Amino acid sequence: MKRTLVAILILAAFAGCRRADIREMTVEMPDLVESDKPVVVKALSKYSGVDKDSFKWDMEKKTLTLKYDSMTVAKTNIRMSIEEKGVKVVFPENTTGRAGY
Repeated sequence: MKRTLVAILILAAFAGCRRADIREMTVEMPDLVESDKPVVVKALSKYSGVDKDSFKWDMEKKTLTLKYDSMTVAKTNIRMSIEEKGVKVVFPENTTGRAGY
C-alpha cells in the first residue's frame, strides 16, 4: 500500500511539471513586403509562446525566422494566424508522415 501511494505521489508531481520547449522556425511568405511586417507582428502578438524579440526578417528571401515555445503554441497556429491577416504563407509539404511537422 505504501509503495502504491508513493508511486502515485511521484507521478502526480511529474504530471504537472511541463517545461518550455523552445524551437526555431522559418516562415516563408513569397509576397512579403515591408508593410506586412507590423501586420505579422500583430498577428503573432496574441501568442505568449512566440518570442517577438527573436524575429529575424529576410526581405530578400521573403522569410521570417522566429523562436517559439512548442508547449504553448504550434507551428500551424503561427502560420494560420499570419494567413488570417492576409499575408500568404507557404506551407511546406509534410514528408515526415506525422502530424505537427
